[in-house]
Amino acid sequence: MMMQQKLISKSLLTAALLASITLAGCSKPAEKNEATQPEAKAAATSGDTIKVGILHSLSGTMAISETSLKDTALMAINEINANGGVLGKKLEAVVVDPASDWPLFAERARQLITQDKVAVIFGAWTSVSRKSVLPVVEELNGLMFYPVQYEGQEQSKNIFYTGAAPNQQAIPAVEYLMSEEGGNAKRFVLLGTDYVYPRTTNKILRAFLKSKGIAEADIMEEYTPFGHSNYQTIVGNVKKFAAGKKTAVISTINGDSNVPFYRELGNQGIKASDIPVMAFSVGEEELRGIDTKPLVGHLAAWNYFMTVKNPVNTKFIDKYKQFAVEYKLPNAAKVVTNDPMEATYVGINMWKQAVEKAGTTDVDKVREAMAGQTFAAPSGYTLKMDETNHHLHKPVMIGEIRGDGQFDIVYKTPNAIKAEPWSPYIPK
Repeated sequence: MMMQQKLISKSLLTAALLASITLAGCSKPAEKNEATQPEAKAAATSGDTIKVGILHSLSGTMAISETSLKDTALMAINEINANGGVLGKKLEAVVVDPASDWPLFAERARQLITQDKVAVIFGAWTSVSRKSVLPVVEELNGLMFYPVQYEGQEQSKNIFYTGAAPNQQAIPAVEYLMSEEGGNAKRFVLLGTDYVYPRTTNKILRAFLKSKGIAEADIMEEYTPFGHSNYQTIVGNVKKFAAGKKTAVISTINGDSNVPFYRELGNQGIKASDIPVMAFSVGEEELRGIDTKPLVGHLAAWNYFMTVKNPVNTKFIDKYKQFAVEYKLPNAAKVVTNDPMEATYVGINMWKQAVEKAGTTDVDKVREAMAGQTFAAPSGYTLKMDETNHHLHKPVMIGEIRGDGQFDIVYKTPNAIKAEPWSPYIPK
């Protein structure tokens, strides 16, 4: 098929790099005073506010990625409140920290719904955290918006998925690598963190590769635990496996493990021109604290990059930079935007639109009103929530890492692609 146009215990790096990761991943906005603090109003329920839950890891291995999603949600809430709120009421953020502890996600979700009485939850990153929350929101008829690419094979009436399904990221990325434009890869390394998202995604990709004539002997698959920090042996094995055929690595490594992985690529002299790495969970935020010069040319597949040029994205970036300075985020002068941040922003705004259409925050009525909602996104595309499957129609983009930690977009689809939650390559 022809193509159409980013994580877990602290790694053993230098003290400076560790400090950088900690600052980037674990700090909350330092507000100017209590009156302007975006998280300070999470106390008692008020008839003049609508409570919304923010469920992201602000500590632990996933903080490097999830903290910026919390900040994006608070920025969006500030923006909505500045424009009159929702149904004449201000939004009130209730921020909790599940601390990269998957069962704690379920506990905090239950707390948000039963004790804090939130109307909706925005949160989670890993699929294991989402799957911990899923039975809670289904039992209590809560509503959650999940903003990260995932493995599919799921569809809940209580979750709206604003990240990519496999056909909106994983499959197009591999198609690109197999194309002449992407290097004509004939051998593939499927390298991931050991949990449901990488394993299911790679199950889909293995079946897809076989359907394209790639032999079993030309597929290497390996997993590391959350927080893994020593990639010397694995990268050495990748080099050996790549001998004799054009090889590409598909990385579903999540969290701060990406830092030592990419560092080891540089240590062993692996260049993108030799063995390109296509990452599904590495973006601008993950690259912010490392030297990206040895990584130039390696790839990532997303549905948005900060370097997208259009007026909506310019405004989105400017608003986030202003928020970072106003609330004194760590390294505020160097903050970046990325795909899950955009998906968070889109989700909150679509929920607002649906509440206004329904005239209520009632979950059943908001769910109905979400069908077909559209939003002019920073990606430059008008995104639509599918009328039936709770997934966004999204574009596909592939970017090459630059020396400054940003991406040059080398491929994008002309239109948004409808999500396929259930992959045709593996059984339901």
